[in-house]
Amino acid sequence: MANLVPILLLVSIFVNPSAAQTSAIRSGDDFSTSLVAAAVERTHHSVRYVSDYVGIPYPGGDVPADTGVCTDEVIRIYRSVGIDLQKEVHQDMVHNFARILTAGSNVLTQIDHRRVPNLMVFFARKGTAMPISLSPLDYSPGDIVAWDLGGGVTHIGVVVNKKGPIGHYRYHGPVA
Repeated sequence: MANLVPILLLVSIFVNPSAAQTSAIRSGDDFSTSLVAAAVERTHHSVRYVSDYVGIPYPGGDVPADTGVCTDEVIRIYRSVGIDLQKEVHQDMVHNFARILTAGSNVLTQIDHRRVPNLMVFFARKGTAMPISLSPLDYSPGDIVAWDLGGGVTHIGVVVNKKGPIGHYRYHGPVA
């Protein structure tokens, strides 16, 4: 496996919730706890790494449940706490296209939320970006971390409250 080099660290990402979500999510700490629980729950699903383009509905679209990439898992984690990143990223890109890094020249509801660079820009705009650190001690449950896997390949995941064999928090997200 490639050495994971962090390129972005985001703490307690909190997308502006709808009125219905506000009652369920009372604070950033509650949100992080819910996000971590959702990420841990996702570890109980078998998902094959499949990066194929798939036509999906909007909003609320998803690739087949047993397939996906790292972004699909982050999207599923957020959906389980009531936030549709497909819709949120699309709306943000429509309103801020000139300031948002995209892999294409159009805003596409089918794929834009499935691109790590787009999620990185979205989360940095909507959350708290922290300095990049190579120390695992700087990462806490609920943090969203993006990595450079080398060769122009990026990866994203959620830090969970489970510690690995050497005592550092783990992240959830499949690696290509």
